[in-house]
Amino acid sequence: MRQDISTNRPAAFSRAFLYQAIRGFFAARDVVEVETPVLSSAGNTDPHLESFRTDGRPPAWLRTSPEFFHKRLLAQHGFDLFEIGKAFRQGESSARHNPEFSLLEWYRLGFSMTELMQEVEQLLQTVFAAFGKTLQTPQFFRYDQVFVEHTGLSPFTAPLAQLQAACRSVGYSGQDLERDHCLDLLFSLQVQPQLPSDCAVFVSHYPASQAALAQLAPENNQQALRFECFVDGQELANGYQELTDPAEQRRRFQADASVRQRNGLTTVPPDEKFLAALERGLPACSGVALGLDRLLMLVTGAASIDEVLWFPWVDS
Repeated sequence: MRQDISTNRPAAFSRAFLYQAIRGFFAARDVVEVETPVLSSAGNTDPHLESFRTDGRPPAWLRTSPEFFHKRLLAQHGFDLFEIGKAFRQGESSARHNPEFSLLEWYRLGFSMTELMQEVEQLLQTVFAAFGKTLQTPQFFRYDQVFVEHTGLSPFTAPLAQLQAACRSVGYSGQDLERDHCLDLLFSLQVQPQLPSDCAVFVSHYPASQAALAQLAPENNQQALRFECFVDGQELANGYQELTDPAEQRRRFQADASVRQRNGLTTVPPDEKFLAALERGLPACSGVALGLDRLLMLVTGAASIDEVLWFPWVDS
């Protein structure tokens, strides 16, 4: 299956072809496509994300991802699944962000984080080949490895004051940031641009404080079984070896709530239906979300997310 990409059509024309390639990839692996609600009775407690909330009675939230619905399906029915659908996040508008965006999310029963990273790379190879493009051999790094290499600081042991000083040295001039915000800023400005290009790059074992839905690494509880995938310096996917412990998940939601309150963010109640699903039993699995608008940008050569959307936020 190949697309004629020699035409001068807008990049958005290629979306249907991209989705066809993805659906073929999962059909060959007996992964079932599902459709879950975009409107939820519970929001996302992650203090790094801000949901859109409706004014209804009771209020509802537009999902930031379909993750909680997918895990409820896994707990109740136990089958490999994927979804191509919309997600929404407030305050995200740039050349690579749109408040409404398209996600591919999938879950594999019994997969380790390593096995899922391998499948992400296989999907990317399939998609790039369908568009007449190639990716070189993937590269794999640990978060602390690339962080130390490009910043000279350990993400786990460097004092907060040292991280804050490093943020100021790269141009940050606001109020002092908390530790995770420092790490995010330094990673995006000093690490991400230095990652290898022309291949899928996987960075794994993120700080546990940045992976509220992932298992901790058994050899080091400062690290989580979380990975991100980058191509040409652009973040494409975020995946976890999923946490299945309902008590630990509730504790993490409560920690999120404390951070949100401390930072003056909107109060978001925990998703009790999701927690009830974990109580029933979530099978061992790994899952990943991949940004389809960014993937379409890469395979079409688009410089801005607006080029791959028929109606970007400014025109909607």
